[in-house]
Amino acid sequence: MAAVAALSLLAADMATAKTFKWANDGDVSSMDPYARNETFLLSFNLNMYEGLQRRDKNLKLEPALATKTEMVNPTLWRYTLREGVKFQGGESFNADDVVFSYGRAAGKGSNVTGNFVSVKEVRKVSDFVVEIETKYPDPLLADKLSQIGIMSKAWADKNNAQFTADMTKNEENFATRNANGTGPFMLKIREPDVRTVLVPNPTWWDKPEHNLTEVVFQRVANDATRVAALLSGEIDMIYTVPPQDTDRIGKTAGRRVLEGPETRVVFFGFNQQLDELPDSNVKGKNPFKDKKVREAFYRAIDVEAIKRTVMRGQSKPTALMIGTGLNGYDASLDVRPKFDPEASKKLLAEAGYPQGFEVGLDCPNDRYVKDEAICQATVAMLARVGVKVNLNAQTRSKYFAKILRTSSDMEKSPNTSFYMLGWSPGATYDVHNVFEALIQTPNQKTGKGLFNAGGYSNKKVDDLADAMERESDKAKRDGMIKDATKLYLEDFAYIPLHQQVVVWAAKDSVDLVQLSDNYFPLRFVKVK
Repeated sequence: MAAVAALSLLAADMATAKTFKWANDGDVSSMDPYARNETFLLSFNLNMYEGLQRRDKNLKLEPALATKTEMVNPTLWRYTLREGVKFQGGESFNADDVVFSYGRAAGKGSNVTGNFVSVKEVRKVSDFVVEIETKYPDPLLADKLSQIGIMSKAWADKNNAQFTADMTKNEENFATRNANGTGPFMLKIREPDVRTVLVPNPTWWDKPEHNLTEVVFQRVANDATRVAALLSGEIDMIYTVPPQDTDRIGKTAGRRVLEGPETRVVFFGFNQQLDELPDSNVKGKNPFKDKKVREAFYRAIDVEAIKRTVMRGQSKPTALMIGTGLNGYDASLDVRPKFDPEASKKLLAEAGYPQGFEVGLDCPNDRYVKDEAICQATVAMLARVGVKVNLNAQTRSKYFAKILRTSSDMEKSPNTSFYMLGWSPGATYDVHNVFEALIQTPNQKTGKGLFNAGGYSNKKVDDLADAMERESDKAKRDGMIKDATKLYLEDFAYIPLHQQVVVWAAKDSVDLVQLSDNYFPLRFVKVK
């Protein structure tokens, strides 16, 4: 009778299984899980690939491809791997795949090398035991590695995909358009910038919580078209909701808006490394090396007006490079210098630019909420203080390829003068991730500063960031965080704008889990 009941339940689940259609303004840039350290790409690909650990519905780490994680001593981690797991191509999972994957993720072409800065060696102990030795104590290592999907060594070797194709050089290899993980879904169709279709992995080791038979993701760049598709029932969910349409969607029968604070901060950065900017009418010197100029730009931007008119209230202005709710956020330091265009003009004159100057601004048009509109508003605000900004807004693939460094050319000259970027320390939910990725000096040897696209550098900040990475005493570490934060604020190293709000929209018939890091795990989706 129990067997009959189980079969009846399985039949009922299959009878209610559904196709789930969803859309975003931008596409997934690559099927390679190491191609870019960008939330949407990492989130999408972790539906096909899996790490040794994963996040649950409350963002807590739980076992995935490793059944046990141990810190043997402060510099040695041991992972006991799950046995009997198969890759979607039929290959058996074992320690060789972990060692290979971590070497590939830390190697040339990869954009996730920052997760391996502290790692000295990854070694196989047995077929199902791996040890990771670090150069120094790194209590956040398990968090960093949770978003590194494990690949099949045999598959990569067979298809000549042993290394990640460097997206900053527009490279591709077999892993760019194909996938072979151990996760709950597998790739069926990949049509870049059009649609990507996933289907359930029939050999997945875990018990599915979803009831999906097919997942169809579409890129719909136009806001009005994307919203219309949801309202008409053509699609079930949109991942990026235009702020101006939130109320309309929420008032439409059978549709709902899901909203919550995101861990991401959107900001502007300056090229502070070169002696002359690549796209400015100032020749022979770099205006952004002068703190007065950076402060002038900061005070010329009205973030409250951006919140009100561009974001329609869906943002939280901030002075910090880290959002509320994350470890290391300090409310006492989250105080923005006053918006003051007259002070900006005075600072520019004192710096030797009484008539202002001309400079380019690199901005994505399909990555952050209202990104191009924010940049357009900023262009107008800076014009009022005499700065002529030439906006270069591009799709995320072209934009990131232009401004970002890779692990193999971290100390190259920046290819931007002034730029927008957003960052969420999703790997660790800790401020050290922000320092290591964005604020520390780009360093080929250590791998730090990989996303510091403008080359900001302050040795005192570097030293404090290195110290906080290793410090286990909370009071001492908090002091280091505070001191380092004060330094980059005093330098006007960046112009933080706001903490985004996560806004999704879906049919009432769709059950899903919205996480504050904006990851979207399809394994939790059910369509009624």
